[in-house]
Amino acid sequence: MTRPLAPGSGIPTDLLLRAYASGVFPMAEGADDPEVFWVRPETRGIIPLDAFHLPKSLAKTIRHGAFEIAFDRDFAGVIEGCAEKRPERRSTWINRPIREAYTRLFELGHCHTVEAWREGRLAGGLYGVTLGRVFFGESMFSRERDASKVCLAALVERLNARGFQLLDTQFTTEHLKRFGAVDVPRRKYERVLEEALKGEAATFG
Repeated sequence: MTRPLAPGSGIPTDLLLRAYASGVFPMAEGADDPEVFWVRPETRGIIPLDAFHLPKSLAKTIRHGAFEIAFDRDFAGVIEGCAEKRPERRSTWINRPIREAYTRLFELGHCHTVEAWREGRLAGGLYGVTLGRVFFGESMFSRERDASKVCLAALVERLNARGFQLLDTQFTTEHLKRFGAVDVPRRKYERVLEEALKGEAATFG
């Protein structure tokens, strides 16, 4: 970690992109905390795009078309969903500077969403940052069962189709490990990141 940005200073877009390119990302202690700090984990979570595991039950849900999948339709709705407090998560690290910074990245074409809709309502989604052939996953949420999982499967399908090389999850969880997420040491991650940043994937959106 590095020193936090001063309260109210915001996160400059060029600084944010340089941070991602060097393996660093921002977080906040809580939604009401005005400060942002930088994180460079010793162990990084990734989902190898050629080893994504799709559980049979989720494949069935996808085949039945339970959700309409959209990309970049409602960024504000997705980040709001990711910031929502839920019984299993009483706090969130998405504060105002982070909302503002990623909104600017979205406007510049460096931040993207995958969304699950049902009957005109946003049921779940995820968002992340793209650079080169890398997708840096930031957060996901569900308001209905399997909604975020369907979005993750749709994300991997799109990344593979458009020539991406690395899906960064920052950390691993038992939930993500079900889909093939693994931990890699920081030095190995940074070598993989450097290679993936050399090329350009097809446009995500």
